[in-house]
Amino acid sequence: MGKDLKGKELGTGLRQRKDGRYEARAKINGIDINLYDNDLKKLKILFEKAKEEARNNIDMKRQKITLNEWFEEWFANYKIPNIKETSVFPMRSKYYNTFGKAIGNMKVTDIRNLDIQRVINDMNKQGRASSSMRDALGRVRECLESAKNNRIIDINPCFEINVPWENKTAERRFLSMAEQTRFLQEVEHNWYKEMFYIMFLTGMRIGEVGGLKWEDIDWNKKCINIQRSLSCQYENGVKTMRLTKPKTHNSYRSIPFMAETEEILLSQKEKQNRQKKAYGNRWRSSGEFDNLVFTTSLGSPVIRNVAEKEIKKVVKAINFQEAIEAVKEKREPIEFKDLYPHAIRHTFCSRCFEKGMDAKVVQMLMGHQHYSTTIDIYTHVTETKFEEEIAKFGSVSEKQKVQKNKNSTQCAQMSTQHSKIRENCFQWE
Repeated sequence: MGKDLKGKELGTGLRQRKDGRYEARAKINGIDINLYDNDLKKLKILFEKAKEEARNNIDMKRQKITLNEWFEEWFANYKIPNIKETSVFPMRSKYYNTFGKAIGNMKVTDIRNLDIQRVINDMNKQGRASSSMRDALGRVRECLESAKNNRIIDINPCFEINVPWENKTAERRFLSMAEQTRFLQEVEHNWYKEMFYIMFLTGMRIGEVGGLKWEDIDWNKKCINIQRSLSCQYENGVKTMRLTKPKTHNSYRSIPFMAETEEILLSQKEKQNRQKKAYGNRWRSSGEFDNLVFTTSLGSPVIRNVAEKEIKKVVKAINFQEAIEAVKEKREPIEFKDLYPHAIRHTFCSRCFEKGMDAKVVQMLMGHQHYSTTIDIYTHVTETKFEEEIAKFGSVSEKQKVQKNKNSTQCAQMSTQHSKIRENCFQWE
């Protein structure tokens, strides 16, 4: 409470100066208010008006801030504290390669709905995927919504933007049981044999496979505890590899030993120990990457790129052998379609549903954050079974085949009757 020169209280933010003038001071929404007047009544009216304008108006200090400048402030305060370290560089890069590059130098207060739509239209002309456009729009929408909440703008220009939909949907790759068996046969003498077996037996993400340590294997409880993930990406042209937290909260999970999991892990442990002993100081596993379950033959971590290259080699070998057999048998070769690490994860999920597992249990095993992700794979399995069951219906609607089937049935019945007659005759004799 301020006072006048006689000691009388004037109210919050008000005081009388030694020169006799009255002063009103306050700070509202980052805006400094400092008013003077000889008339206290008049000053109070002006003071209340200034405070009201400060409460309702945009922060004038940020009227000149550009979109790129605000993005950095927003990103540092709202996003970085809440996302994985490995997500910082990709997320920032995606912004600067889209909206940051196109309208990043514009003042936030000057950006209109039309400017946002033009960026999306340009991305579409460049052939960007619909998912990329929606991801970029979502990021800048979130950024500008925060600008609105911080009173930099009064309307978010990112709403009611038209983003073209893609007609095609990405087809998930699943291996049939026959394909899975053929793949595992091909890796029988491969260094990564045990790793591929564990991928088919657990459905782990390739990052989780690469980040798995021996202390994560609970031999008493017979389970694998997912505690971390291996990440490798290029940041400003530099290859960066680190162990990070799993993808989501649901990714922290325990996967029980199923089928020959324990046998495979013991085999991997024995093989790795032999290799360590043979290489001695040349074994490359050290520091935070020490004690990894799966490594290269030299002890380096198995990053996604390593797994992808090895899978391609296996697929190539399978198709090469199939081509040879097809020539010998004078038939067309059956192509083993291209494969990637995540397809093995899909395949595990598919096998679970084929065995009749409950969807919630499968979600837990997979570490899916959303139940819908698990159900999408379940839908694939049920659609495949649906097609198989429908195929059993055959062509009974075709007249000729109906008659043919009828004749076949009659012949079978007659044959059965003749057999019975012969049996009766034999018994009678």
